[in-house]
Amino acid sequence: MDTITKIKDEEIEFSILKDIPLSFVKGNLFLPLRRHEGELLGAVVDNRGLLALRDMARNLNLKPRPLQANESLILDTINRIYSQTSKVDEVMGDIKGEDLSMIATEFESPKDLLELKEEAPMIRLLNAVLMEAVKENASDIHIEPYEKVIDVRFRVDGILNKVLAPPKIIHDALISRIKILAGLDISERRLPQDGRIKLLIGGKDIDTRVSIIPTAMGERAVLRLLDRQVGVLNLEMLGLSDAILRKFKQYLSRPNGIILVTGPTGSGKTTTLYGSLLRLNTEDRNIITVEDPVEYQLSGIGQMQVNTKIGLTFSSGLRSILRQDPDILMVGEIRDFVTAEIAVHASLTGHLVLSTLHTNDAPGAVARLIDMGIEPFLVASSLICILAQRLVRIICPHCKESYVPSTHELAYLNADNPPERLYRGKGCGKCMDKGYLGRTGIYELLEITPDIRTMISERKDAQTIRTAAIQSGFRTLQSNALEYILNGTTTIEEVMRVTQKESDE
Repeated sequence: MDTITKIKDEEIEFSILKDIPLSFVKGNLFLPLRRHEGELLGAVVDNRGLLALRDMARNLNLKPRPLQANESLILDTINRIYSQTSKVDEVMGDIKGEDLSMIATEFESPKDLLELKEEAPMIRLLNAVLMEAVKENASDIHIEPYEKVIDVRFRVDGILNKVLAPPKIIHDALISRIKILAGLDISERRLPQDGRIKLLIGGKDIDTRVSIIPTAMGERAVLRLLDRQVGVLNLEMLGLSDAILRKFKQYLSRPNGIILVTGPTGSGKTTTLYGSLLRLNTEDRNIITVEDPVEYQLSGIGQMQVNTKIGLTFSSGLRSILRQDPDILMVGEIRDFVTAEIAVHASLTGHLVLSTLHTNDAPGAVARLIDMGIEPFLVASSLICILAQRLVRIICPHCKESYVPSTHELAYLNADNPPERLYRGKGCGKCMDKGYLGRTGIYELLEITPDIRTMISERKDAQTIRTAAIQSGFRTLQSNALEYILNGTTTIEEVMRVTQKESDE
């Protein structure tokens, strides 16, 4: 028997898989590949697969030709191939005429969603939406009711894209199905509800946060997808420049003080904090976090989740963990005076505190803390550094092309040596014709030097602090983004999209 060590998509005849259940090929550890000169080629692991291949070949009036493969190759290929065949629109035709009152049935966790193809059409629709979202690496699924249709949108690389518009008639059943999976009250339609779903999709463990709110047209749902197998990225993988990475690591090694990460929602702040904790996590340190919610579980770190229903807030949680003899504290977000005051006090009594703020840039974080009511001299004494960040989409490497920049683009760049050519993605199958594939971060790091500390104590405004920092070598988000444009990592349009708001203010 010949051996196969790699299976490419182009080597598979998808039409012969159309009517074969996933449970059958997984259960027998075999995968039919293609027909060739009167033979049916198939990858098998043992006698179970060999017998299944023989039966299938006989039904097709072909001779079986088994190829020996290891189990991991078979299972990885099966998950990859069957997820590709799970298109959302394939189940839409089955929904009309279905008894919608009977659709929201019990869910048998932890079955792999790819194996549930024989379930009711509504269940199959939701499963297909989830599988398609995972396939496209979507971070969020939006289900939005309107007068006649429901808009289903995926957020991929920070951008929302409409993928489906099923009829409004299925809305209540679809939302009820989501509520059942998330353990929510299906009879409550007047109040917002939050929940979680643990899913297994194509062999991947997906943790899904669910938010449902009432609107004039019906309940609206947003599902945040977290792939547990992707895990936490270390700092070297986040796109920090060598200079910023080196300095940021130095500040993380400080025994006490506050390190802030700032930016709007969805800019990757939590990812940066987790990467920082990964670096700091050693056996001789006690690290405790207060988060809302705990997105990834970190081995060796105590993680507390905010629960406002029972009075567990960032401030009360932070106050409690200070009695746990911590060396390092991570607070998911500083939202109010009480949390800020406790964080400052902790940093001044020998603790390293990591947290986030919603500000447009690094100097703006100083003003935000003072606006919350923290005395300027305390802000100056406690802050170590502030890292501001954004996420930009990366030009797709498969369809990347160069072009001559326009006069307007050259004026925007305002570079000392204007480039003769810039880069963009023209769109291809790999990036779904978007021209972008994946994201990376752009950053600015404000170091709290003695001069900056003095300015903070004197209540200087954010713009004055920024100007002084630039004169001392501080590089802004925009100046760091310029390098990404010139080296072909991203485009001018993408940088303008994530930085235009603060430029206009």
